[in-house]
Amino acid sequence: MNKSKSKKVNRAWLNDHVNDPYVKMAQRDGYRARAAYKLKEIDEALGLIKPGDLVVDLGSAPGAWSQYVRNRLSPRTATGGGAAVGALNGSIIAMDILPMEPVEGAVFLQGDFREPELLERLASAMQGRLADVVVSDMAPNLSGIASADAARITHLVELAVDFSQRYMKPQGALVAKVFHGSGYNELVKLFKDSFQVVKPIKPKASRDKSSETFLVGLGLKAMGP
Repeated sequence: MNKSKSKKVNRAWLNDHVNDPYVKMAQRDGYRARAAYKLKEIDEALGLIKPGDLVVDLGSAPGAWSQYVRNRLSPRTATGGGAAVGALNGSIIAMDILPMEPVEGAVFLQGDFREPELLERLASAMQGRLADVVVSDMAPNLSGIASADAARITHLVELAVDFSQRYMKPQGALVAKVFHGSGYNELVKLFKDSFQVVKPIKPKASRDKSSETFLVGLGLKAMGP
């Protein structure tokens, strides 16, 4: 792509971003990113997150999903918004390789959750409990090479499913970001093999141009011997 065309694309993206109603709502409500409204829509449709729950947020940076969970676990959720309100009734454990500004009441573990050292810290933070809900907004850095990107996306979703099978209650729920395209049908099959109920959801807050969608798995299937 030549420089002038690249500048036009960047300007078009910036214009869309600045005029995006969800960006404006995020600024108004104190959320760090418009992504908060994707989880909000999914949660409101399915009633996943309840006060008292233990929620694990995989790929949590910059923290908008943890902010939303924080508000759902607060008794004063009616006020809504990114700013923490009320006492926290429940637990949030957020994990990411990238650094994240603290979210009040959330435990943040920076590192790769495939590493034993981080899993030890996770076990300590969970205090012998299993998660009620696991949410994953993880996405790889995309290269533009379809086959390589599909493999990276699939790998992250497989990690989220495996994590849920190890650290989530049998009746719990997993929300994971996926992308339509190569590998999507295999991920739907993985969810159907792993969960009793599977619901694909494309929130209104996901941009129309984006192939992003979310798979929700409800209730783990019993693992084989």
